Amino acid sequence: MSRLQKLVIGRVSLGILTLFVVSALMFVGIELLPGDLAQQILGQSATESTLAAFRAELGLDQPAHLRYFDWLGGVLRGDFGTSLASGREVSELLGPRLANTMFLATYAAVIAAPLAVILGLLAALWRNTLFDRGINLTALSAISMPEFFVGYVLILFLSIKAGVFPTLARIDSATGLWDALYRSFLPALTLILVVVAHMMRMTRAAIINVLASPYIEMARLKGVPRWRIIVQHALPNALAPIVNVVALNLAYLVVGVVVVEVVFSYPGLGQLLVDAVSSRDFPVVQAVGLFFAAVYITLNVLADIISIMSNPRLRHGR
Repeated sequence: MSRLQKLVIGRVSLGILTLFVVSALMFVGIELLPGDLAQQILGQSATESTLAAFRAELGLDQPAHLRYFDWLGGVLRGDFGTSLASGREVSELLGPRLANTMFLATYAAVIAAPLAVILGLLAALWRNTLFDRGINLTALSAISMPEFFVGYVLILFLSIKAGVFPTLARIDSATGLWDALYRSFLPALTLILVVVAHMMRMTRAAIINVLASPYIEMARLKGVPRWRIIVQHALPNALAPIVNVVALNLAYLVVGVVVVEVVFSYPGLGQLLVDAVSSRDFPVVQAVGLFFAAVYITLNVLADIISIMSNPRLRHGR
């Protein structure tokens, strides 16, 4: 087995171990929450016998470690349990919400990724010009502002004052594609403004770093136009760090939708998670939290693998 294969297997194994640890920490965190879950669900008027029977039904009479491994075994079989609030299977609740969250994340990613690369290329092409300074100032401002603030600013100007887009992003399975794109434009724009700034700055830095290479200097001495140097020579050699940062920001797009979905009342996993926390619907909280953790860890592992594969010494076994 080559060193490259060992490193890739090591990263994947570490990702699986991290996900296992995160699932255990989530379970422990929920266990440490104050209050009696059965008492809160049934109310203060419930008798001790009723509470005991309900605890047995939920498995709360079992030791915590047995309940954790029972839950984990169910997850591996695709059984996330039953919602305490609605009595429905958690997987039934996750299905449509997951589709909505992935739609919003994909909507933002399709616009953000190419836009960030183009802006980064232009900033590197016109380095230290007014355009470069302006785009960097805008990027730093976008990075500095939290998502909820960006969302409320967009609502104020594009919804309340201009009346162009709806304040709430209400969509369902019956909503058509173009209508869904229109209704979810503001939450998507909020995510785009946050992630484009970071991806653009990293793209610019990667291009400028490659431009300092000797072969780029040789191309300049041969009289190759600057735009051609960047597009044909610098960009292909800077793809590895660019793809790496894009993968990390895609992870953020999926996990970071929680705040944005709450701001715009978007019916996704983030809104479901907040509602489940409010109602102490722990099976739903665990399932959504595990999904977010799995997506974030998977994309981070993918970014690590891309970085490893882009290393010529590892790729060619030297």
